[in-house]
Amino acid sequence: MPGIPLENLRGQLQKIKHLVQPFFLPTDQASGWTFLWLIASLLFCVNGITFALLTAALKGLEQLDPSRASKYLGGVEGFVHTILHSWWGALFAGLFAIGLISFVRCRKLLKQGRWKRWLMLGAILIGLLSANAIGAGLSFVNRDLLNALNNRSPEEFKRALLLAASCIAILLPIFGGLTFIQKRLSIIWREWLSTSLIHSYLTNQAFYTLNPNDEADTNLDNPDQRISEDTRAFTSQSVNLAINISNAILSFATNILILWSISSKLTLTLFAYALSVTAIITISGKKLININFKQLRYEANFRYSLVHIRDNAESIAFYAGEPQEKKENIRRLGQVVSNYKSLINWETAIEVAQTAVSNIGIFLPYIILGGQYFAGNLDIGALTQASINFGVVQSSLLLIVNQYNELANFIAGISRLEGFQSDVEQVSLQAPSSTTKILPGSDAIVIRSAELYTPNGSKPVIKDLTLSVSDHDKLLVVGPSGCGKTSLLRMISGLWDPSRGTVERPETGDLLFIPQKPYMLLGSLREQLCYPADEARFSDEQLRSVLEQVNLSKLVSRYPDLDIKQDWPRILSLGEQQRLAFGRLLLNSPRFVVLDEATSALDVKTEKYLYNLLVERNLAFISVGHRPALKQFHSNVLQLAGNGDWTLIPAANYDPEAA
Repeated sequence: MPGIPLENLRGQLQKIKHLVQPFFLPTDQASGWTFLWLIASLLFCVNGITFALLTAALKGLEQLDPSRASKYLGGVEGFVHTILHSWWGALFAGLFAIGLISFVRCRKLLKQGRWKRWLMLGAILIGLLSANAIGAGLSFVNRDLLNALNNRSPEEFKRALLLAASCIAILLPIFGGLTFIQKRLSIIWREWLSTSLIHSYLTNQAFYTLNPNDEADTNLDNPDQRISEDTRAFTSQSVNLAINISNAILSFATNILILWSISSKLTLTLFAYALSVTAIITISGKKLININFKQLRYEANFRYSLVHIRDNAESIAFYAGEPQEKKENIRRLGQVVSNYKSLINWETAIEVAQTAVSNIGIFLPYIILGGQYFAGNLDIGALTQASINFGVVQSSLLLIVNQYNELANFIAGISRLEGFQSDVEQVSLQAPSSTTKILPGSDAIVIRSAELYTPNGSKPVIKDLTLSVSDHDKLLVVGPSGCGKTSLLRMISGLWDPSRGTVERPETGDLLFIPQKPYMLLGSLREQLCYPADEARFSDEQLRSVLEQVNLSKLVSRYPDLDIKQDWPRILSLGEQQRLAFGRLLLNSPRFVVLDEATSALDVKTEKYLYNLLVERNLAFISVGHRPALKQFHSNVLQLAGNGDWTLIPAANYDPEAA
């Protein structure tokens, strides 16, 4: 949960570093200080390149037409000349050399396309600095323009207008390029961050470990929103914020000396004004961050409830459960609306304060410098230039105030995204702690003295179970509902760990689990049938043959194009889905199969036919089921009592009716 910015600044910066640095520098090879130094080095390089370009442009214009350069560029030429012939020039050259050397020394850290990202940042900064330099020049042009009007000099007025038009013509492609590069960098960053999160989320079963059972009892709600929406917002807002901060720094640097040269009193007044206003807005608006954090969560919860209705439309329709669904969705909408009302109140207060600050700032230069103008110590052009420079510097110093609403939303998004990233990475990178041992080439599933409890540890599922399912064995697991049959399968798969004992099983390619409701992925019929194997392994003839073997020949005629994509869970009945799962089984050809009521939606005849397919292939399998007809396909029966007790007997001695 985000805290107060001033009190939690270090924590927020750590979160930003965790999200930002890997995109530009590998965290396992570079520290945060290295990252910050390269950012500073980039600024050094950009500053040197931009100043060199500006100097070259001025020198070129002086060579072409010295008199016109002096008339058109006026104060800009003098400003650059002052820097070149003072210690500022040596400082710019030295910093540029330091920055360039720093990147050369860190070149090994800029692999995998990271150098392109730094180049894009550099291009953005050069564009910003160029735009600010031209903007500073325009303040001198505006000064000359007003003085020409005041002096009633048409020729000076025309020259000033021509120069202003030239500056604007140069600014337009710069702004266009800035917008293009900014958006490209945002989408590249989003792609990289989302890909990284997806990779971690689907590694080491992090998606299963972090899947919350109670949405009110977890900070990791709605992972789908965090990977899609939160990454989009974060990358876009980060680039915007970085550009705004850079622009503020550059605007301050290019205008503060001009403002100071006109009036030191006005400059000092601006500093005091900006500091006091920023402190007031930051302290009074601290609650806005927490409200934004809640809003992101409530919006995601509401959207998920609507998606849940879409995914379960038929079941809801059969139950006529519209009143309950309506009640729950309205409840979640109520959370969105109630929190948003608080958000409106705080955002309105902040925006009113921002408007007041902006309007007061317009008149401060005239209030402070008006006396000098009326006394004849300041011309109208200088007064107007001071007003323009004051506004630019004020915007730079009041960046937090002017964008407080956006910053509050940004900080809330950081907390959600970075918290998700940290937990996902922790689970995906940690060494497997499961007591289930995967043995490549193993010819048996072996359970030794295993005890299993429910996740909260209060109810025993299995006590001291010792069991071996060897190659070609067939085991039927039976017992009353809720006795732990599916829990046993979770233990065999490694999803749940026994509190005592060990489990050994073959590797994933040799062991296939088929649940009661088969998983239908978002893909084509070909991908559905081959999952989880690579569909390139099988020809169309093989796929159609398998569909016919599992009594889905109508599916072949209905969809002759195996690459067609449909909403398969809605189109296929549960029975068709279960037969499709058996088709997957036949294609993947595992040595061991675990079936959790995998034929519950099929008639007895079809069930017998499918089990005979498994017997014909001499596969070893473990079945969970209730039907008495299953007994004939198994050699042993494991009876679970529900209190942890169990009995293992030959299938010939098992009486389903007695059980």
